[in-house]
Amino acid sequence: MSLIDARNITFGHGAAPVLQNVSLSLEQGEIVTIVGPNGSGKSTLLRVLIGALKAQKGTVRQKAGLKIGYVPQRLHIDPTLPITVRRFLNLPLAVSKTDADQALITAGVAGVAERQMSALSGGQFQRVLLARAILSRPDILMLDEATQGLDQPGSASFYRQIDAVRRDLGCAVLMVSHELHVVMSASDRVICLNGHICCEGTPEVVSAAPAYRELFGTGTGGALALYRHDHDHGHDHDHDHHHHEAAE
Repeated sequence: MSLIDARNITFGHGAAPVLQNVSLSLEQGEIVTIVGPNGSGKSTLLRVLIGALKAQKGTVRQKAGLKIGYVPQRLHIDPTLPITVRRFLNLPLAVSKTDADQALITAGVAGVAERQMSALSGGQFQRVLLARAILSRPDILMLDEATQGLDQPGSASFYRQIDAVRRDLGCAVLMVSHELHVVMSASDRVICLNGHICCEGTPEVVSAAPAYRELFGTGTGGALALYRHDHDHGHDHDHDHHHHEAAE
């Protein structure tokens, strides 16, 4: 069966619920990105899928024993609080040095274990959050706007890391984002959400769909674009090997 299967999810009361009649499933190993404007219900949907919120209507079925690793939208750590990366990875459950080091390697930040969390760059911080999420070797990695605050090269690099983690762990990935210019290139499937599912399919199909253009293309002057990264050249420059199509 699917790792997770949601059917006809409605959340919120009244004439304009946050989510209305949303269905989606997630299969092993696939990367699915949910895109939509602010207030479209993206984060709410993640919380319903995890089980943190209960839908008014619809069902969510998880595969027995399903493990989910979660990377939050943002995490504030008081800079005056001294806490090393290694100690942070012990929250809430202690992990072995071997497991912690391997998670940091997989997340692309080998060697930062003794650094202070407050001393990390934005990209390193997000990779440490990623390392913490993959410590349990999850079946599904869920990321809620995980590159918010990173610049475009930083976002591109982080999402290439997600693709590498997916290959390494064999996990599925469910991402929520409005950063279409980077995220969509790594996705097997894109779901365009605005309270309901407007369109769904491969990045190429969704970027050409009228509903997508209506939500993201109007008045942007091409600022929102679909970037494709060339994964086959065997190197990892942030700026190289991509071109874009402006959303009209």
